[in-house]
Amino acid sequence: MRAPIDVPVKTSFGTMTDRPAVFLRVRDADGAEGFGEVWCNFPSVGAEHRARLALSVVGPALVGLGAVQPSEIFARLMGRLHILAIQSGEWGPLRQVAAGLDMACHDLAARKAGLPLWRWLGGAPGRIRAYASGIGPEQPAAVAARGRDLGHRAFKLKVGFGEEVDRRSLDAVRGLLGDAAILMIDANQGWSAQEAARLGASLARSYGLAWIEEPIAADRPLAEWRDVAGQVGTALSAGENMNTLAEFDEAIASGCFAILQPDAAKWGGVSGCLQVAQRALGAGISYCPHYLGGGIGLMASAHLLAAAGGPGMLEIDTNPNPWRDRLVGDALTVADGLIELPDAPGLGIAVDWDGLIRGG
Repeated sequence: MRAPIDVPVKTSFGTMTDRPAVFLRVRDADGAEGFGEVWCNFPSVGAEHRARLALSVVGPALVGLGAVQPSEIFARLMGRLHILAIQSGEWGPLRQVAAGLDMACHDLAARKAGLPLWRWLGGAPGRIRAYASGIGPEQPAAVAARGRDLGHRAFKLKVGFGEEVDRRSLDAVRGLLGDAAILMIDANQGWSAQEAARLGASLARSYGLAWIEEPIAADRPLAEWRDVAGQVGTALSAGENMNTLAEFDEAIASGCFAILQPDAAKWGGVSGCLQVAQRALGAGISYCPHYLGGGIGLMASAHLLAAAGGPGMLEIDTNPNPWRDRLVGDALTVADGLIELPDAPGLGIAVDWDGLIRGG
């Protein structure tokens, strides 16, 4: 799916000029259905490619697995696709499609059991915390005000556009929200280690930042991350661009990160991200699911957070996205920074597949 937007969504590495989405439907032999979503924000042609991979490669591989537990799906799919990924170099897209199928199969299983996904995964009832994300440099105060009016009490601002622009944005947002609001920044891997140490420390002091997300490239050596972590004076977060369970385990053991942020539509699906969340929480690290997409993946992220527990927050993009709003509706209403998850089976939302396709 693609939807036009009036204001492009900017990051330090690229711009989204529309809102794409790849949604998946899985049906079992009894006719039960589940729904998943595939990360497809970049490059701009990526959605169509991932949809074709789902139909021609990864979907048939899922069917070929036969009867399998949902918790095994991502790992089993990537085991089957391993050589193809090496040969093609398509590690990212294949992982992302496998993650979406894993998500869909978990939704299917929970719907079939008549349980909300968070309860089917063993979570305790209760509320989850949330924060407003995607606040860019164009109209930061107006976007933050919209998030505040929707019930948010924590906010994340995109930086990495040059110190002058970043400070102007932070001045506007902190000035609007006051000192009581929780404020984070996301550099989207936009700084060198030297810039991250200097600028990160300065911004953290000036604006009382709760965390700095991906200040440097995700693939920089852990020694470099440790050096930055030792100098910025506030928590570091990362994880949306980690790609194996071993990589997450190294991150947990490194002592660099206070927050880990795997993205269930990008890697691991429900099964992989729940493992990471449980390991992180066991090590005293918060789990805050990364998410910037449509409504199916957002609901899965909310259920994952509720199932894992802990002090983490759900990321909710403040930018217009019809694929989120049409599917989620009022299922994730924020009140004073908190969300009460629905008790409906599976992801807790009704997906009108045929209507979605006609609307697209």
